[in-house]
Amino acid sequence: METTLLIVVAAAMLTAIMTGVGALPFLFVKKLGNRTMGWSNAAAGGLMLAASHSLIAEGATLDITLTLVGVLVGLGAIVLADRLLSGAGEVDVADLHGANATKALLILGIMTAHSFAEGVGVGVSFAGSEGLGAFITTAIAFHNVPEGLAIALVLVPRGSPVWKAGLWAIFTSLPQPIMAAPSYLFVETFRPFLPVGLGLAAGAMIWMVFAELFPEATEKVDTGSAATAVTLAFSVMMAFQMLVLAH
Repeated sequence: METTLLIVVAAAMLTAIMTGVGALPFLFVKKLGNRTMGWSNAAAGGLMLAASHSLIAEGATLDITLTLVGVLVGLGAIVLADRLLSGAGEVDVADLHGANATKALLILGIMTAHSFAEGVGVGVSFAGSEGLGAFITTAIAFHNVPEGLAIALVLVPRGSPVWKAGLWAIFTSLPQPIMAAPSYLFVETFRPFLPVGLGLAAGAMIWMVFAELFPEATEKVDTGSAATAVTLAFSVMMAFQMLVLAH
């Protein structure tokens, strides 16, 4: 089938919608205790670490120097954003208030930045060899499900409704269809920026795991238990990604 701009945008929109699927398990979980909240934070951290690993690995295959530059820029950006939000007073996000809303806003911002890079990846792939676009779209779509779960693990235990967490998860992936179209049309212009974007999102996510999610997890459960949850979530995410890539 001949690739058209409409097909590229539709494929990228599908990857965005799949992010919302990650919130669905919370439809069956009515109430979360302190220990579950601690494990949720740790699991979200493990999922984000695995996503960061994949982003850096993918960027390094394109240009390792630009990927490293992206990681450092992402680190600087998230530290600056954290300081600005800390001094901005009360914020409200997804029915959350105060410190919970600040953490949610940081994570939503990181995931949204991440999606810009993925959108470029979809567009560039459709401009490549035949079948590559469909493969990359499928991989990103399935990859987005646990990312949506990571977002829900942060939002729902703090009081956000499941439906709203799902919509916020989809919102963070909307840059994918937005960026897929121009990157498909102007592939040679966008291709050099892809490793920078991948590294940027990875650097911000790694900071978020160790500055916010893991410390908060250890407030609810012991360090060993939190570390186990991080490692298990990381392993499940990597196994899931390998399964997708193998097919």
